[in-house]
Amino acid sequence: MTIPEHRKAIDKYDAQIVKLLNERTRHVLAIGEIKLKAGEEIYAPHRERVVLQRICRRNLGPITNESLRAIYREVMSSALSLEKSMTIAYLGPEATFTHQAAIQRFGASLRYSPQKTIGDVFTEVSKNRADYGVVPVENSTEGVVTHTLDMFVDSDLKIVAQIVLPVQHCLLGSCKVSQIKKLYAHPQSLGQCRGWVQARLPRVEIIETSSNARSAEFAAREKDSAAIAGMLAAEKYRLPVLEMDIQDNAANATRFLVLGRQCSPPTKNDRTSVMFSILDRVGALYRSLAPFRRYRINMTKIESRPSKRKAWEYFFFVDCDGHFQDQKVARALELLAEHCSYVKVLGSYPNTE
Repeated sequence: MTIPEHRKAIDKYDAQIVKLLNERTRHVLAIGEIKLKAGEEIYAPHRERVVLQRICRRNLGPITNESLRAIYREVMSSALSLEKSMTIAYLGPEATFTHQAAIQRFGASLRYSPQKTIGDVFTEVSKNRADYGVVPVENSTEGVVTHTLDMFVDSDLKIVAQIVLPVQHCLLGSCKVSQIKKLYAHPQSLGQCRGWVQARLPRVEIIETSSNARSAEFAAREKDSAAIAGMLAAEKYRLPVLEMDIQDNAANATRFLVLGRQCSPPTKNDRTSVMFSILDRVGALYRSLAPFRRYRINMTKIESRPSKRKAWEYFFFVDCDGHFQDQKVARALELLAEHCSYVKVLGSYPNTE
């Protein structure tokens, strides 16, 4: 075929794609109306997962599965924005990794509301000023974000989804690497790139900031300055990328939680997050964890936090495989309650692939 013939074929397929996308969206809107009348949530992460898995199974290339998921993410985002004017609150400011994670989950068509603190994100969703919230909960290198865990103690919000974002730290700046005199960095980002910074910028003055986006903002204002931040910040502040992937651990990733009001139904591949407080007696923690072993439930994480209500009293946070409606998990939680003074299911949600 000649180039004009290829282009004619492309035009034909484009017309078909546009028609089919609009037909698909009309069905999505009809489902949305039914959900709204029934008082159900519009966003359904379990259904989203099924759709993405199905299209990837049917993909014969040359488009990669990653690209196909990104395309469908925007198709779904567009439909969501038509179903309801949705707002996603996230730990800001703009162009942070949390912002990037939120866009990765919900697409670019929705309204995003940056918040100053993790507590503010919880408040926005609790007071219905936002439909969902996105907050960081742990990094594979630097560990857990304790403030996020603490917020669940007094919150009725549920974890409805999780996002695992591979962290790609970049060195941004308008000068050459050899000319850098100041380096702006968030403490966690600096911790994840410490080896690289010590090897490549040993004599540079390091100034800690409140976020990666703020680091980029400062670096954009000053000559001979650079920042550790992501690609979203580079685009927002129009900063050249001097070095890519400067994180010390190539497998570095951050896990984020999506906050909402209703948990998704079981998908057969779920994760449940639980918090509990144990009775003050010998062997209490051992007995409280025994139900997970009894029903062969894999625990993927356990963290402890001071309750801040009574000296030496702690809340324990556990992630385990399964959905709280699964028979085995439900029985384990019943037994857990017998050994604890307090048990709370924070949410069950699809396990990230």
